[in-house]
Amino acid sequence: MMKRKTLIRTLIPAVAAVLIACNGAPTNNAQAATTSEKNVATPVVATVAKDVPADVAKTITATLEKNYAAQQLKVLSINTTPINGLFEVVVSGKQITYTDATGEFMLVGDLIATKEGRSLTEERKTVLNAIDFNALPFDKAIKEVRGNGSLKLAVFSDPDCPYCKRLERELAKMTNITIYTFLMPIPSLHPDGHRKAVQIWCQADRTKAWTSWMREGKMGAKVAECANPVKETTTLGESFGFNGTPTLVFPNGKSQAGYVPQPHLEEIIKQQQK
Repeated sequence: MMKRKTLIRTLIPAVAAVLIACNGAPTNNAQAATTSEKNVATPVVATVAKDVPADVAKTITATLEKNYAAQQLKVLSINTTPINGLFEVVVSGKQITYTDATGEFMLVGDLIATKEGRSLTEERKTVLNAIDFNALPFDKAIKEVRGNGSLKLAVFSDPDCPYCKRLERELAKMTNITIYTFLMPIPSLHPDGHRKAVQIWCQADRTKAWTSWMREGKMGAKVAECANPVKETTTLGESFGFNGTPTLVFPNGKSQAGYVPQPHLEEIIKQQQK
């Protein structure tokens, strides 16, 4: 299965791809060009913790961005760690790395507090990746309400992703849930995904068009292309660091990538409401 060539994965060995999600290149050429233009127009300024010396922050940022200029890596934040001289550096894609004060040496992996058996890295990931569920642009999502719609769930999905279709068939078994689907086709894996996403969005009843295609394999009659949010929702997913579909976003701000079968899916959704 193809992996996204995210920035940090270009510099270090990649972790194994999740086998229950469709993973691909982070952007197509057009999106990469847009990202590059944004970087030129709006330089990224790293957030630096108060206890990080200014000169150290400047050195780390300059070193990493110079060494990985070809990947357009940007330092997003720099913090201290419990280990003297080791700094937590969050780079493009909200990926956590650790460096010395010069930025010449980098570690990637979990920082463990051995006494408690806690992964400080995972705790930081939870904070960095938290999503304000209520701030999501729901007007740009395909909304489906089943039963009283009491459970809430947002899904970033690709119309040609087989695992997304499997997830949809599991969601169809649930009652009392509101599902917001944000279209996020991955061109590197599914070249026709964008066209299908636009076609589904532009149908008179896009919810029916989506569920018919994803759960039954039935595509509606061709319609004229309309104003649609597909590029915007794809960019939104990428801004959250999502590198595959389906990715589930829960009301408590947590997210999870990949297909999950019943009954575990419903249990997870219920647990992540608050």
